[in-house]
Amino acid sequence: MKYDQIDSKLFIKNRKSFTAGMKPNSLAVFNANDIYPIGADSTMPFQQNRDLFYLSGVDQEEAILVLFPDAPKPEHREILFLTETNPHIAVWEGAKLDKEKALEVSGIETVYWLQDFEKIFFEVMSQCETIYFNTNEHYRANVQTETRDERFIKWCKDKYPAHQVAKSNPILQRLRSVKDPIELDLMQKACDITEKAFRRALKFTKPGVWEHEIEAEYWHEMIRNRSRGFSYTPIIASGNNANVLHYTENNQQCKEGELILIDTGAEYANYSSDMTRTIPVSGKFSDRQKQIYNTVNKVKKEATKWLVPGTIWAEYHKEVGKLMTSELLDLGLLDKADVQNEDPKWPAYKKYFMHGTAHNIGLDTHDYGILTEPMKPNQVFTVEPGIYLPDEGFGIRLEDDVVIQPEGEPFNLMRNIPIEVEEIEEIMNS
Repeated sequence: MKYDQIDSKLFIKNRKSFTAGMKPNSLAVFNANDIYPIGADSTMPFQQNRDLFYLSGVDQEEAILVLFPDAPKPEHREILFLTETNPHIAVWEGAKLDKEKALEVSGIETVYWLQDFEKIFFEVMSQCETIYFNTNEHYRANVQTETRDERFIKWCKDKYPAHQVAKSNPILQRLRSVKDPIELDLMQKACDITEKAFRRALKFTKPGVWEHEIEAEYWHEMIRNRSRGFSYTPIIASGNNANVLHYTENNQQCKEGELILIDTGAEYANYSSDMTRTIPVSGKFSDRQKQIYNTVNKVKKEATKWLVPGTIWAEYHKEVGKLMTSELLDLGLLDKADVQNEDPKWPAYKKYFMHGTAHNIGLDTHDYGILTEPMKPNQVFTVEPGIYLPDEGFGIRLEDDVVIQPEGEPFNLMRNIPIEVEEIEEIMNS
């Protein structure tokens, strides 16, 4: 790992909060992610199962976490299973966690090697009534590959068919959506790295550069600041490419007079940042570009103020839609007839602003959070309105990550990243 070691008290607290939500005499199991193959002997870079990381801090493949708060043996109330390291592994892959380091990272005292899993698991399963399985129930999940957790669930149901079954996900949805101060510091670090990369891109951009060259500037700055890289596939969209919401080709040349929509974010210690800025290739916005830009920025500022405790996510989006409708009327992009005759399921403003305004962010870019429940302090949301004008050859989106406060407006983790027209032009022309 590139990042500084995280204080284990975060993971100790997270496990305590999770087990407090479990049924009596139950245990929960969490598996590391697989290393996914590409072809021949090539694999994708490993990324840890976020739930296992949240509860243990272990960032290593093949790990298994078992939580059994009512275990008759105190040493079996928290168990970590790891691959036993050896000199061969150390030479070819680097040293893995030993039991002492695993305790230091996670705060878990009982660590067994993976070859002992079935024996120990049989013992604890004979002592419990319910097993919590870990499933991905995020509202945007669309997983085609069978995960390690899913394979374990099949094996466990076959071997232990008489146990009651419960889901860990509803507990984790609530817990993970509200951030600990340590988590907020890690997210701030990710946003600070994003700021450095964006400022570098502002200095680099000029007519004739290619989208992928801007992406490379980001990569360099992120890696040199101990990030693994992007939290998600970066969008560097010049000209009309900005009107493709998930444009990721990043293979076009940036032309004089165009805008570039840059939707990127650095990760740090598995925590995400998610920023969008729209900048002029030539270093100066045209009057029309500035008009639309300032409108988007105005909507963003107002929409940010509404992220307060008690807000319901779906109602929030309706209010932002009303605000955007008013602004589009002022711009002349909509007229009163468009609004009067709109389909309630697809309001008129959606012609120019067709996506949502906010989503949870944390260990995942689209993080866990039960959206039907009122917003709470220390939840972190993006704010990302946009206006897309394919007939005019540009689209503008602006996005920051903000922390809901107990009272008043949210705290902006990206408060230091340039966003005003004058700021961006000044840096690009300095």
